[in-house]
Amino acid sequence: MKIFYGLEGVESIKKPIITIGTFDGVHVGHQKILDAIVKKAQLLGGESVLLTFSPHPRLVLFPDSHQLKLIQTEAEKIEKLSKTGLENLIIFPFTFEFSRLTAMEFVRDILVNKLNIHTIVIGYDHQFGRNREGNIQYLKDVSTVYDFEAVEIPAKEIDEVNISSTKIRKAIEIGDIERANLFLGAPFELTGMVVTGSQIGRTIGFPTANLVIQDTTKILPSNGVYVVHVYIDGNSFHGIMNIGFRPTVHAESKKQIEIHIFDFERDIYGMELKVEIVTRLRDEIKFDSKEALVEQIQQDISLAHRYFSITSM
Repeated sequence: MKIFYGLEGVESIKKPIITIGTFDGVHVGHQKILDAIVKKAQLLGGESVLLTFSPHPRLVLFPDSHQLKLIQTEAEKIEKLSKTGLENLIIFPFTFEFSRLTAMEFVRDILVNKLNIHTIVIGYDHQFGRNREGNIQYLKDVSTVYDFEAVEIPAKEIDEVNISSTKIRKAIEIGDIERANLFLGAPFELTGMVVTGSQIGRTIGFPTANLVIQDTTKILPSNGVYVVHVYIDGNSFHGIMNIGFRPTVHAESKKQIEIHIFDFERDIYGMELKVEIVTRLRDEIKFDSKEALVEQIQQDISLAHRYFSITSM
């Protein structure tokens, strides 16, 4: 998959078959749309293209009230898109000035003059341009003038996409990871940097990697203990993860993400970790003593090992 940051070099794309959107999560509904443009591109001898925007438009248009929580960071989205068969990803810088383009200017200056569009595939409810004046009907009306095809994604499919996105976010927020993963078609991911923590885990026999996620718009699961796959330098490990405020050992005011990686002793401070969350074990609990906490962690690890032994069969 070729990645373009902006429009430089996009003239090299052959017969662009384009869809537009944020595609947060790249879930099974998104994958259906991408599969459709990939197949159409193959049929027409063209190339599939996703035109998306960074930062998310709501961050620019509503900087103080966006309340945005995204399923994926940009890097996570790129990685997942690369596995869909999509040939070209254009990440266009979204600015307030860009948002003031009229629908005509967007079609003429971006889609036609820059991208030399062959076909655009978008949903029945997609709107674009200043005051959201552009839509699928507008594209169909001007397609004969600019010699491209406008294809409408049926309402049923778009509604499925929107419902899926909502269900995924709600499932993540309540810790129903297995339901979220079902809609995503893959495990929900967290990616962050390992930083030095209080190292209390070492003192009770369970060292942890403290993960910091820089993107403040990234949605996090509800507090609790989860079974995870951990990826370090391309290698996969099993582990458990606690998200919460560590009420037993050192109550925190800010949510912490701690991962205990099984059979692992390397120094990974300053390294990037990718964590796939596969299931939830329990709520975060305030124990009466460290001994009770240790006993529960041992039970958590035992349950995680059992989970992996069953799912690998």
